[in-house]
Amino acid sequence: MERLCIIIVNYNTGQLLARCLDSIRAQQESDCRVIVVDNASVDESFELVRTGYPEVQCIANDRNLGFAAANNQAIRETEAELLFFLNPDTELQPGCLAEIRAFMMLHPEIGMAGPAIVNSEGEHHPTVEDSYPGSHYTCGEVDDLPGDIAWILGAALVARRKVIVDVGGFDERFFLYAEDIDLCLEIRKKNRLLGYIPNAKVLHLEGQSEKKSLFADVMERKVRAELIFFKKHYRSQTLKKIRRTRLLQAWWRILSLRAGALFFGTNEIRQRKQIKYAVIARLYGQTSLLEDR
Repeated sequence: MERLCIIIVNYNTGQLLARCLDSIRAQQESDCRVIVVDNASVDESFELVRTGYPEVQCIANDRNLGFAAANNQAIRETEAELLFFLNPDTELQPGCLAEIRAFMMLHPEIGMAGPAIVNSEGEHHPTVEDSYPGSHYTCGEVDDLPGDIAWILGAALVARRKVIVDVGGFDERFFLYAEDIDLCLEIRKKNRLLGYIPNAKVLHLEGQSEKKSLFADVMERKVRAELIFFKKHYRSQTLKKIRRTRLLQAWWRILSLRAGALFFGTNEIRQRKQIKYAVIARLYGQTSLLEDR
């Protein structure tokens, strides 16, 4: 049985997925399995993997199940001790898998960890965070959790299979965003630590699967994911504070942007901000999204 299984959820990433798989091949790790779950891509992604990478196990969905559900599909296909959840728009840097294995072996107390994320210029991207969205409004919901790391960026996550199984896998209510934050919180609630692997480096070309999506649609998915997270983990009084604050901030920003447009005109940045706050105001204005349990 392989000790490490790399799980990649793909949706229309084409040649980027091939580059990712090439970077895995270059690691020359024999005790490693790769599973690609394709969420009904309409580009050449799946055929490219099937014909060009015979060593990779492929799962083809007839519809887009979302990131969380697709990862759970792959988890059920492997008994590997370590699960490495990897975005298709990433490339492993030399020695990455060896560093991951060594770190997880040396730190049995770590339930899940993240490698160092770098961009195409080699600059480091924030990989770990020490607080949760909206946590400064909470009433003790996220107090007394183990460790200093609150959550790890979901572009590259390595976890012990038994830890993932213990929390029930990814919560499939999260279609694309915030599933990494939720999973990290669930793991800490089970008194397991999160870790950071600075010597394992992963290049991340961020947001490639969403490049062709309308900005309003991307914002809608992000805000809905945020609402699901809040509703799942926070108390009613916390939800009311968050909702009130988010609505006030959104309407203030909408009015400010409209006033600014009268004097300075508008541009793409201002338009995107207007769309963002309009989505926040609309969704947070729907009381049932937060308060009905």
